[in-house]
Amino acid sequence: QVQLVESGGGSIQAGGSLTLSCKVSGYYSSFCMGWFRQAPGNEREGVAAISSDLKPDYAESVKGRFAIFRDNSKNTHYLIMNSLKPEDTAVYYCAANWPGPCIVSGTTRGLVGQGTQVTVSS
Repeated sequence: QVQLVESGGGSIQAGGSLTLSCKVSGYYSSFCMGWFRQAPGNEREGVAAISSDLKPDYAESVKGRFAIFRDNSKNTHYLIMNSLKPEDTAVYYCAANWPGPCIVSGTTRGLVGQGTQVTVSS
């Protein structure tokens, strides 16, 4: 059974940086991996995705500020978030292995972790 466990959320002031990690147990190296977020009252929003051959895809709202990486040897992938804004405040979820192409819009339809809160204050 595949399990995803996030870590690294927290509270930070606007302009700061945070790194989220997602450790995946179970079969991993061929999976698409990614992140989506959900703010109170909002729908899920795909943030970033990365394919097994390391091709990233980002939401327009985070391009140039966020970066996604994966380390298959550690069964872990990461979301590095820079220049954070208050509108980035949300629960961030690790996602994996969704049907269809390995793009950011697929992240909301895969296996999901428990989520980690990111709060950005102005």
